[in-house]
Amino acid sequence: MSEFLSKEEQEAPYLQKYPNGHPVRVYLEENILISKLMKQISNMGIENNYEEFKKVFNELCKIEKHYARKENQLFPYLEKYGWTSPSQNMWAMHDVVREKLKEVRVALPNKELLKIRNSLITALGTINHIMQVEEARLFPNAMNMLEEQDWKEMREGDEEIGWMFDTPPARYPADEYIHPSKLKKAKTLPFSIDDKVHFDEGYLNMEQVNFILKYIPVDITYVDENDRVVFYNRGEDRVFPRSAGIIGREVKFCHPPKSVDTVLRILEEFKKGTKDVAEFWINFKGKFIHIRYFAIRDKDKNYKGVIEMSQDVTEIRALQGEQRLLDWE
Repeated sequence: MSEFLSKEEQEAPYLQKYPNGHPVRVYLEENILISKLMKQISNMGIENNYEEFKKVFNELCKIEKHYARKENQLFPYLEKYGWTSPSQNMWAMHDVVREKLKEVRVALPNKELLKIRNSLITALGTINHIMQVEEARLFPNAMNMLEEQDWKEMREGDEEIGWMFDTPPARYPADEYIHPSKLKKAKTLPFSIDDKVHFDEGYLNMEQVNFILKYIPVDITYVDENDRVVFYNRGEDRVFPRSAGIIGREVKFCHPPKSVDTVLRILEEFKKGTKDVAEFWINFKGKFIHIRYFAIRDKDKNYKGVIEMSQDVTEIRALQGEQRLLDWE
């Protein structure tokens, strides 16, 4: 990971304050890379080095991972200790950078140089300001507030989001590996988990699970490995009607005769492992319906059934442009 750092940079005192792989050290190492990329862009004559500019610009766009880790990893830990302003103020600065980098990406294909330069001026200026705030206030305060266990937990979560580097940073702590599941159990949460089930990520009680399944705007039916319907969600506006009598029924009897052969073929291919997804889209009662089947497999790749999902995407399909503001008036 440190192949982009010179020997002098690797030995810089402000880096040496932190062990290899420590989340703050990684942020600082990324800042060195960001500064180098910004300097390259600033010193580059874009019109005469367009392909090289695009290459360097795309490397700079990896800054999204730097920001995503802060927003989803660092900020929640700071909130736990009562410091919420980074989540509000710095996140807004991240979004300015995202917006300006997007403007550059849109202008690149047609070589709209004026738009590219104007957007870059704002983007690079904001990035530079963010780095100054990070190094002068955010990271020092975080080091004073967070416990060592917090940094260990954070390092594991950072791995899920990734870094700006092609090679992952050193493990932290270097001589200790803690499985993520143990970290999740050890983590202090602001709610009780006594009545909840631990899912892959997070905790829900059965009432909350039913709320999710009831209000999600998708019809879901689960057929087990024995081809029996074991579940469907009771949404208010289901695309296709279901009743309790379907539970326990063989799925081949739950479809009209003209589609049974298709359903059986899907099940056959899913069981053999040759296919994992099948999808269809149809016009039904004036609505455009998207239907998908997903093979379910356990960690050992054993077939455990199929989920059928149906969704009315008529309005989604008609969307154009963007809507970024709340439209409740």
